[in-house]
Amino acid sequence: MKHWFKDGVFRAVLRNAGYLGSTKIIGAIFGLIALILAGHALDRVTFGVLTLVHAYALGAGALTKFQSWQLILRYGGPALQRGDARTARDSIRFACGLDLTSGLAGMTLAMIALPLLATRFGIDRPHLALALIYCTLVPTMSAATPTGVLRLLDRFDLLAQQQLVTPVLRAAGAGIAYAGGLGFVGFIVAWYIADIAGDILLWALAIRELRRRDMGDALRPGLFGVARRLPDAWSFVWTTNIAVSLNACWGPISNLIVGGILGPAPAGLYKIATTLLDSAGKPADMLTKGFYPEIMRLDPSSQHPWRLGIRTGIISGGIALLVVIVILLGGKPFIGLFGHKYLAAYGLLTLMMFSLMIEMACFPLESLLYMVGRQRAALVAQAAATIVYLAILSVLAHAFGLTGAGSAYVLGNATLALFMLVPVLGSYRRRSDYAPAPQGSATG
Repeated sequence: MKHWFKDGVFRAVLRNAGYLGSTKIIGAIFGLIALILAGHALDRVTFGVLTLVHAYALGAGALTKFQSWQLILRYGGPALQRGDARTARDSIRFACGLDLTSGLAGMTLAMIALPLLATRFGIDRPHLALALIYCTLVPTMSAATPTGVLRLLDRFDLLAQQQLVTPVLRAAGAGIAYAGGLGFVGFIVAWYIADIAGDILLWALAIRELRRRDMGDALRPGLFGVARRLPDAWSFVWTTNIAVSLNACWGPISNLIVGGILGPAPAGLYKIATTLLDSAGKPADMLTKGFYPEIMRLDPSSQHPWRLGIRTGIISGGIALLVVIVILLGGKPFIGLFGHKYLAAYGLLTLMMFSLMIEMACFPLESLLYMVGRQRAALVAQAAATIVYLAILSVLAHAFGLTGAGSAYVLGNATLALFMLVPVLGSYRRRSDYAPAPQGSATG
């Protein structure tokens, strides 16, 4: 392993991941503090409704959003390197148009569908009005253009700082709601203000950086006109977007399914377990963000990128093993911070934690498929795994309750890893057929 660190690309992946990961971990801690305060202030049912309202808005955004940041990096990055400011502007304008259109459509559909689906998802009628207002966050929650702009302009420092805003404000608002005894309304308002403030700041930072480079007009939305000037833009957008959106909606959709089958109280316990797993899995997210730009510069016909994928997967899997040990030793006391009424989530967490090892060890697979231009294979794998997972979740949750839901989560992640591994192995065997990959997209 000492030899691995002689590889400059490997060091760059870890450096970039550490840069973003430092603030992400701090933000995750503040997010957990907000949940702990809500858990103490609210009963199990009301706490579950709070998580379901947030999950509904996230799910609506995930189902309708475009991964516009990928588009910006795919077309804008090479354009800026060759001094083609117009193409870079077109990529940002197209991304902005996609975000505006999909965000408004997602919000409208979410608000129309909510009265019909609320009771099925465990959101009761007294909380329906606030849930409808919360849906107005969908356009900003689902917009990825400012993130793409800051990555394009190499302002990862600003992204790292911005990551702290929403969780810190959410924790502060939760503290006020807890101290003031403001109940469900206080917490939903705290969640809303934190989300909108973080999103507005992200847009403000992107606008400032574009103006500094005399590209302020790049945020003027465009669709069909600018897309015609970007080769195969629509094909790229649909292929990569569907795959990533399917992955992004796993958490919110599964939480809604659990709420619909088992009720809001079990959904709250499920939310605690998945939130802890999500926080524990942040290193893999950061490694992905560091892994992608480096691997796209390498020759896929050589063994270097494939070895890099194995090495980063081993490092990530080792981190996951340490996290699992920490969960086994200290998970129960930690969940106790939410309140004794939520200790039942510990058993669920100890079951679901095995999915963390699978997810973190296998994170390079999708990026490797993008590297060799096999976006459609990644989409097929993601879609098939999502269908299998949701089917298993519905069946096992009905049959075995929360234990079944936790088992389905593990099986779903294992299915996704297997479906990704098969085309990756095939691509590796045919690696000599691939020319050096152009800069493209990956998961984020």
